[in-house]
Parts: sequence; C-alpha cells; structure tokens
Amino acid sequence: MKLVLIMLLLITSLMAVVGAFLMTSVTNFFIDDFYSQMGETFGESNADFVNSLRAEAAQEGGVAVMQSMLETYSGTLGIDSRSRNYYILDAASGECLAASDELGGEKLEQTANLLTARNGQVGDESDIAAGYMDVAIPISGGDNSYIIYIRDNRSTVSSLNSELLIIILQALLVGLLISVLLSFLLSKTMINPIEKLTEGAERVASGDFSEKLEVDSTDEIGILTTTFNDMASVLHSTLEAVEDERNKLDTLFLHMTDGVVAYDRDGALIHCNPAASELLGRSADECVYADLFEPLCPFEKVMAMQRSDFVASELTVGERTVELYFAPFSDEERGGVLVVLHDVTQQRKAEERRREFVANVSHELRTPLTNIRSYAETIRDAGDELPRELENSFLDIVINESDRMTHIVQDLLTLSRLDSGRSEMNMARFDFGAAIDSVLRSIELEARRHGHELTHDYHDLPMIMGDRGRIEQVMLNVLGNAVKYTPDGGHIRVTAGTVGERVWMEVADDGIGIPKADRSRIFERFYRVDKARSRESGGTGLGLSIATEIVQRHNGTLSLVDREGPGTTVRLELPIRQSEVGGAQEGGNG
Repeated sequence: MKLVLIMLLLITSLMAVVGAFLMTSVTNFFIDDFYSQMGETFGESNADFVNSLRAEAAQEGGVAVMQSMLETYSGTLGIDSRSRNYYILDAASGECLAASDELGGEKLEQTANLLTARNGQVGDESDIAAGYMDVAIPISGGDNSYIIYIRDNRSTVSSLNSELLIIILQALLVGLLISVLLSFLLSKTMINPIEKLTEGAERVASGDFSEKLEVDSTDEIGILTTTFNDMASVLHSTLEAVEDERNKLDTLFLHMTDGVVAYDRDGALIHCNPAASELLGRSADECVYADLFEPLCPFEKVMAMQRSDFVASELTVGERTVELYFAPFSDEERGGVLVVLHDVTQQRKAEERRREFVANVSHELRTPLTNIRSYAETIRDAGDELPRELENSFLDIVINESDRMTHIVQDLLTLSRLDSGRSEMNMARFDFGAAIDSVLRSIELEARRHGHELTHDYHDLPMIMGDRGRIEQVMLNVLGNAVKYTPDGGHIRVTAGTVGERVWMEVADDGIGIPKADRSRIFERFYRVDKARSRESGGTGLGLSIATEIVQRHNGTLSLVDREGPGTTVRLELPIRQSEVGGAQEGGNG
C-alpha cells in the first residue's frame, strides 16, 4: 500500500508541476506576444505610424481619423472587439472618445499603465498576476493630447488554460489508473518475496528450521533470501550446540555429588541442583543467600571480585561439614554469584581417624619401648649385684615387650597390604565346616586353660570359594577375643548355617560384653573397650580391623548381633558362589 501511495503521489506531483509549467508558459507566451505586437505597431520600427497619429491629433476632428487608422492596424494589433479592444482617451480628463467595444469604454478602469500615460510616458508594464494585458501610448499634437489604450482581458488565455487544465486532469486520471495497476504489479513482485521472508523469519523465531526459502531471482531480494537461508542454517546449528551444552550442564548439575547454587546480581535464586538441597538440608526455594551465606561471605564482596577469583569458607549443617566456594560467574553487567558446595564430612572424619591412628600407634609403640629401656637400664646399672632370677625375669619382660612390638608392626604391615591391594588372596574352594573344625581345635586348649565351656552346633555346611587361611584367621580372631574377654569358667557357643546363597557363623559368649556406646567403633583400628585388659592379654587392637578387611575382600560382612543378656555375639557371613567373590579375587591378585 505504501508503494501504491508513493506512486500516486509521484504521478500527481509530476502532473501538477507539468500543468503549472504549461499554464504559466501559455500565459507568458500570450503576454510576450501582446507586448511584441504593441511594440511592432507603436515602436521605433513603425515611427511613421506614430507620427501620423500625432499629426492627426493636431487637426480638428482628428479623433475620427485616428480611429480609422487604428482600424486599419487592427489585424496587426490583434483587435477582435471581444477579448482585445482599443480606446482613444482624452489625456487630460481620461474620457473615452472612441473605442472598438460596444460599451465604448464605459466600464474602463484606471490601470497603472493608464496613469503612466496620463503623465506623458508610455505605459507598457506587464503584470502576470493581473487579469488583463494593456498598453497606454500618449499621443500629443498641437494643443490636443490623447491616449491610445489597448487592453486585452485574457479571455483567450483563460479559455486555453481551462482546456489545458481539463487535458491535464484527464491525463492525471489516466496516469493514476495506470500507476495504480503498475504499482500493484510492482508491489506484488517485490512484496511476495518479502512476505515469504517474513513467514520464514516467523518460523525461525518459533524454532522451526525445517523449511528453506526458495530463491526465485538473482537480484537484491534473491541475495537477501540466500543470506537468510544461510543465517537460519547457522542459527539452527548454533542453537543445537547451545542446547547440547545446556543438556550436558543440566545432566552434570543433576547428577554431580557437589552442590551448585547460582544467584543473579540482585540475589535471586537462578539454579539449585539436588546435591545442594541435600547438603544444605533445604528445598531450592529455601536456599536464600542472605539467610545461608551472607554471614560467611557478603554478596557485594563476591560481586566486586574478578571472575578468576574466589572465596573459600566452611559451613556446618547438622553432622555434615560442607566446604563452600564463592565466585562471580560473569564480568558483564548481567552477572551473578556461583556457590559450589563440597561435602568434606568423611574427609574430616578420615583426617581425625588418621590423627587418632598415628597417636594410637605412637602410644602403642612407646609403652613397650619405655618398658624395654627401663628394664635394660636397670640390668645395666645393677651389674653383678642383681640376682640371677630377677635379671632373667627382667629379660623375659624385655623379650615379651619386643614380641608385642613385633606383633603390632606385623599387624600394621598386614593392614597396609590389605589397604593397598598388595596382599594376595589364594582363592580356592574349601569346606566351610572343616575350616570351623580346624579353628575350634586350635582354640580348644586355650579355652580349657581359662575353664570355658566351648560348644558348637552346625552340620552339612557347603563348599565355598575363598582364601581358607585368611578366613580361618578371621574365625580364630573372633574366637580368641571370646576366650580372652570372657571371665574364667564362661560359656562360648559356635553356630553356623546357610541363608540363601550365603553361609554364616556366629560366636556367642557370656563375657563382659560391649557397651552400646562402643559397638559402632569396635571394628576401628586400635579401638579397645577395656584397654588395660587388652594390653595384659597381649592384644594390639588391630585384630578386628584386619578381620574386617579380609571379610570385605571376600564380599562378606562381620558384625555384632543384638541380643538380650550379658556377653557378645559376633556374626561372620560370606557368599557361597564364586561369582560373588570374583571382584575380591581380582582385587587380591592385583
């Protein structure tokens, strides 16, 4: 429509300019022709005619002769008695003495040229804006003064201009019709590709990249269409790449163990993954920066940092210890703050256990070393004055303490090998019941020495896959603890059986038992409930730790069984089938 309107305005403006130019040219042509005729008649080139008029003006009755002479020159002057007439006026009074029109100059108005002629000069000034053309020539002879006044009312010019106007309007109407038709055809040629481009842009904006626009021409619109197709293809590839990266990030944030919380520059929550909600113990909507992190690291401080900088802090949530890392995630105006949360609870506990382990090892080794040094110094200082029996007693203590140190070191080496996977497991099928029989025979003498009643109840136990020597070591450790920590004259009962695809053995005693507060730590290294009695019995505090490691390498479990009354019940459970211990075999051989 804009193109049509522009074409109509262009045609109208062009015809208006052409019409104005034609009508002005016609008017100027008639004015120039009028004054040219007057100049030829009354100018210097026709001085005889003017002199004759002056001569007649001096005569009595000269007006009639002058009129006759003007009639003779009426063809040259263009006098037609309709639009152009002549008048002979008295110069003094302005009275019309003779005229070619029927009214005889009754309604003749005083014009500027007439006034000029009455002052004795020729009045031949033209005025294109006036509705007439005139010239006034003063003629004087003797005592008489006359004015020959030629006037044209421009009716011919007006008629011609009217005809020109009608022709111009007709041409304008035809031109407008033609321009409307041509502009509609032109607009269709131009607008159709643009409309297709618009539809294509709308499809692309809605995410539909399935169709390409057809290129119907090689002009600028064709080049634009080709460029648009290329742009849509690049945009599609870019959006797919961005979507892939976003999916990767979403999957990463969803499944990563570290928590990630993001806030915009106004402090509003943008993203909170499940790990962050779990670590903070809050839902995503409750993770408000001001409530959680503002005391640890002010929001404005983080926003003022460079993108490569970060601030580390630590937060305790219940029993968890969480490390926090604060960093701005963009240097642009629309940046924000990213908080990464890392659960270091187990790490802190492991560090504490390592410190406690080192302290325990130091303590366990320092005690026998102190005893050895003390008795050795006593023997050295006493010399020959020390009785032989007492000296041998002291030497026995030194030997016992050195043996105890050797056992501690050997147990530590065993644990180290198990932890590092360097301790090989000689996996083979063996009779689980026969292994229990072997251990019972080994411990029977020690049980009798303490006056314990050792009983057992099991039969038809299957063959299992495992390292028999290691498994018997576990059984011996459990039975040995029952014998050691049960007061003399106690009762120890060994039972065994199968549950599904697993075998089990339980050792129950009626000894001192394990307090409830210590049950969760009984399998830790160097942990002992009654430390004084453990040292008296020669225990290192590492036996159950070693047993636990061996059982875990066999994909089994070693646990305490809840029971009523005094004493302790320890349960050993192992898989029967080889497939369930394949991983342990590989790990052991590795």
